[in-house]
Amino acid sequence: MKLAVVIPVYNERDTVAALVARVQEVLPPYEPQRIQSDPDAPAIRTRIQRMIVLVDDASVDGTSNIIDTLGEQKDVHVRRHTRNQGKGAALRTGFIAALELGADVAIVQDADLEYDPAEHEIVLAPILQGKADAVIGSRFIGGTHRVLYYWHAVGNRVITTFSNMLTNLNLTDVECCFKAFSRDVLTLLDTQENRFGIEPEFVAKLARMRLPTALQDDLPDTPQVVRDAKSLQTRHARIFEVPVSYAGRTYAEGKKITWRDGFRAMWCIVKYNMFR
Repeated sequence: MKLAVVIPVYNERDTVAALVARVQEVLPPYEPQRIQSDPDAPAIRTRIQRMIVLVDDASVDGTSNIIDTLGEQKDVHVRRHTRNQGKGAALRTGFIAALELGADVAIVQDADLEYDPAEHEIVLAPILQGKADAVIGSRFIGGTHRVLYYWHAVGNRVITTFSNMLTNLNLTDVECCFKAFSRDVLTLLDTQENRFGIEPEFVAKLARMRLPTALQDDLPDTPQVVRDAKSLQTRHARIFEVPVSYAGRTYAEGKKITWRDGFRAMWCIVKYNMFR
């Protein structure tokens, strides 16, 4: 089994190398245990093969040079944008790379050290256990967090509540960076937002996503048929939420999201839930 850690990067020269090192320090999760033919044989546990996908969103502060050096490591794969497009576009590029590299599951990790790579196993567990197709972290149901902006917290809860009203989900933190997706979800997750609006778009599309369960017996098992939803028996995507910690930054420390992104998020909730 292969895991892709997808990291969108824009002007993070002070943190990106430390972030990659921290990811590499954490042992990847174990693969799900397989049923053995001999029940008396000792269980064999192997760790998931992990790769890191860095997407440089046209950084201009020297980050690109650092990423060049990081990309010399065999477990680090680099993708670049020639112009700055935003987090959403960087994630699309990263997910395409993850699929091309054969990833079975992908997790999103911001490059700013606000989220701890040591918690990847927590976020990935529901997928690896076969319970979930997508997992969303929450900073509001447990885990330590740095105390910062009151109005950011209020805005997040307004956005999350509005999203829940239109998706009929019961999430607590739509805007959390930590998200993990199975390969089946990545294959069908067709996003449009280029910037921070990608977060509510993810949730809107997951809420109505249907995943294939089995091909009809009389149809050939070809890629074209597999992509044809009419030829498949389907089920709703299974979404789990897990608690994560958060060490948020101040604007002086490099935080990028603004109140404009909050208004854009509200529009995206309407757009991707009501105008399908």
